[in-house]
Amino acid sequence: MKKFDQINVIPFIDIMLVLLAIVLTTATFIAQGRIPLNLPEAQHAAAAQNDKPMEISIDAERKLYLDTALVHLMELDQRLGLVKPEQPIVLRVDASVPFNDVVGVLDILQKYHLNKLSIVTVRKG
Repeated sequence: MKKFDQINVIPFIDIMLVLLAIVLTTATFIAQGRIPLNLPEAQHAAAAQNDKPMEISIDAERKLYLDTALVHLMELDQRLGLVKPEQPIVLRVDASVPFNDVVGVLDILQKYHLNKLSIVTVRKG
């Protein structure tokens, strides 16, 4: 039987480099937000707060999301009825979505006095 005097670590390094590439690629998508949107621009946009807000999103296909869960407008109404008024809420809407869809969500927020609302935009320039 042949005795091994050394260990080949090259396959181990290859695997680690592939895992590093996967982690870096995934981290890029996480940093941009969970639901890909083309956000509208605003000249006086302010930075968001770090309070762990509830996120409502409407994508370009006019699909409504509460955090990452796909919901209908009536289901959003039911879920927001259980939320305390001091809960911060972030509204992310694709720029191509008709304003009527945004008004429907804002109407529900007003119904339950959820006034700690931030609307996400992209700073011009």
